[in-house]
Amino acid sequence: MSSTVVDLPAGVDKDDPYRLTPDAIMEPPVGWRHSLKHLGPGLILSASIVGSGELIATTTLGAQAGFALLWLVIASTFVKVAVQVELARWTISTGQPALTGYNKVPPQIGGIGWINILWAVMALSKVLQVGGVLGGTAVAFSILMPLGGDPLGATSLTIWTVIIAVASIFLLYSNNYSLIERGAILLVGSFSLVTIAIALGLPFTPFAYGMDDLLTGLAFTIPAGAIGAAIAMFGITGVGADELTFYTYWCVEKGYARHVGPNDGSEAWKRRARGWIAVMYKDAFLSWCIYTFGTLAFYLMGAAVLEPQGLVPRGNDMITTVSRMYTDTLGEWAGILFLVGAIAVLGSTLWAAIPSWARMYVNLLAVAGVLDWHHTADRMRWIRIFTVALPIVWGSAYLFVQSPVLMIQIGGVTTGIFLLAAVVAVWYLRKHETDPAIRGSNLFNVVLAVSSVAIVLLGIYTGLSVLGLA
Repeated sequence: MSSTVVDLPAGVDKDDPYRLTPDAIMEPPVGWRHSLKHLGPGLILSASIVGSGELIATTTLGAQAGFALLWLVIASTFVKVAVQVELARWTISTGQPALTGYNKVPPQIGGIGWINILWAVMALSKVLQVGGVLGGTAVAFSILMPLGGDPLGATSLTIWTVIIAVASIFLLYSNNYSLIERGAILLVGSFSLVTIAIALGLPFTPFAYGMDDLLTGLAFTIPAGAIGAAIAMFGITGVGADELTFYTYWCVEKGYARHVGPNDGSEAWKRRARGWIAVMYKDAFLSWCIYTFGTLAFYLMGAAVLEPQGLVPRGNDMITTVSRMYTDTLGEWAGILFLVGAIAVLGSTLWAAIPSWARMYVNLLAVAGVLDWHHTADRMRWIRIFTVALPIVWGSAYLFVQSPVLMIQIGGVTTGIFLLAAVVAVWYLRKHETDPAIRGSNLFNVVLAVSSVAIVLLGIYTGLSVLGLA
């Protein structure tokens, strides 16, 4: 008896997005209207970005430096997009996620590429950063509904940290892409719109800012004492090293690479690849708009409301301090609105971070030979293990340190350093694996080169600063 169905090894799903097969090929949509239903990875990216970076790090920087670093906010969101897009281009053309590509960059140490070793170091610091996000969410919940006494006391914070960790595990255990995408859209949308509206409305309040303030913020200067916060903000706002890395996984799971199909060298493959890369461009542009406006709004509010009053978010008081942006402009009633919004924004980061980091950790184990990445059942089993483990580890880190702002800024500094390695990987993969026929335009290549130089200089400066040499 004959069959047209190809037998697959046990545990391998025929619809696995990481398997490129001819039967999954789809012609790319043309234009924005037809592309809209195929956008999504960038919305998950935005859910991650419009969270700890914007609500805490960017607001803190505005409170410390006033309007002086407005230019850096814009630069930090723009300069990394080209690197993100170029890495995603390689992923769409090969069907491989970022850490698989990082491992191809020589030299290797014990079978693990040097970039993946640096990634592991960054991941350890991110335990603090994402722990700070989870802790910030617990603080917001505790202030809104204290359990067991003082809202900022150990009992209430511990209870809420446990609740958030358990709820995250329960909601995300399935790791279904559509669920993650829909949740990200819901969480990030409402609070970002409210925050942007308030920032634009500040000129009509006692905390008004004018054109002179904005021009001062575009003067390319860094005030004394704000360098550390500026470095952390550059690393953490916009697309960080972790976000441009995990963006590749969501591009694959959305189906971009499968729809292109395996590279057979044909003109049809090149046409499809260029078409789906164009869809990814639209996806990346939409996400850039979302997190750039969100970042500017939070910074302006920190600079206009907190800085004149000498208020800087610190420790567990950071939620109440940041809430002053709302209560001082709208009245005390806005405090509850802010807490609900803060939960949504910080929760969106957790929502995107847990499945994203779970995939990256499992990919690292795969390149180390612990499992076969293309064995669908094994890969999903390991992803679920990390989906359970990561919230527990992050929650424990917060309860030990209990300083969300410091924890997030430490993660931001290491992210800035790792961006340098990510740039090296992007150029290596571009040269050795990306088909020349699907590379970007001359204008894009210029932007990529400028972005890469800026990121490298930032990485070098950050490293020297950490060593006390700059």
